Amino acid sequence: MPMQENKRITGRIIRSLSGFYDVQTPGGVISCRGRGHLRRGAETPLTGDMVEITVERGKGMVERILPRKNCFVRPAVANVDILVVFAANVNPVTEPFLIDRVAAIAGDQGVEVVICVNKCDLDPGLDLAKIYRNAGFAVVQTSAETGEGIEQLRALLKGKLAAFTGNSGVGKSSLLNQLCPELRLPVGEVSEKLGRGRHTTRHVELYKLAEDTYVADTPGFSSFDTDQMEVILKENLQYAFPDFGRFIGCCQFRDCSHRKEPGCAVTAAVGEGAIEPSRYDSYLKLYEKASLIKEWEIKS
Repeated sequence: MPMQENKRITGRIIRSLSGFYDVQTPGGVISCRGRGHLRRGAETPLTGDMVEITVERGKGMVERILPRKNCFVRPAVANVDILVVFAANVNPVTEPFLIDRVAAIAGDQGVEVVICVNKCDLDPGLDLAKIYRNAGFAVVQTSAETGEGIEQLRALLKGKLAAFTGNSGVGKSSLLNQLCPELRLPVGEVSEKLGRGRHTTRHVELYKLAEDTYVADTPGFSSFDTDQMEVILKENLQYAFPDFGRFIGCCQFRDCSHRKEPGCAVTAAVGEGAIEPSRYDSYLKLYEKASLIKEWEIKS
């Protein structure tokens, strides 16, 4: 059925690259540019955005971005239901701080987080899995080689728009190929010397796994990239750590920052083993970064 010229159509951006947007509409995928006011404005269309487009002389134009329920800078994606953070305990070994920062950013926006400990055929990553299960996250241990955990992960993704993220070389694309073999996504090798992978995913793109299930594969990152990520206001940071939840409000001081104050329930919980030390260390690092940021400096 031919697309009606100039009629506004609602669709979802499934791929964005160099100012072009592929928009999934009821009539098919339309390649679009952003209208001038979007290119000049503060709000840039992102993969996952619901948008209104028009078609003029066979060319699509994004006219308006519909209200988002959330959006992220890295990965650059919007309207996420679940964020799957990939990690591994073998080349490349994932630093817990990388997981914690991404998980905190998602938690700050109320997005469900799943930790996927991958490459379990090489190393089961038991310590990593233990840290995040104890912190209250859903944890899946997977292997693209053996198929371990694939169906468990598929069940968690069902009916949702998910984003896969994690450090380079940790196996996001390999797992996505297992979930949907017809994709045949390129898979990079990991440098044994450097202990990190080559970036095989250069942009954010949504892949349809089922009628109601989409996954965004995103470019990998390293510890050097964390400075490009969102910063959470220090007042809100404690709420982005779900393992702190039952101790918040139990401190001696109402405005406790959970660092050096006496009578702090969070630091006591760390000492008693109720909160993992690596999680608390990540909180302290993020608090230090957040202390340098003023609320007016964070774009709404």
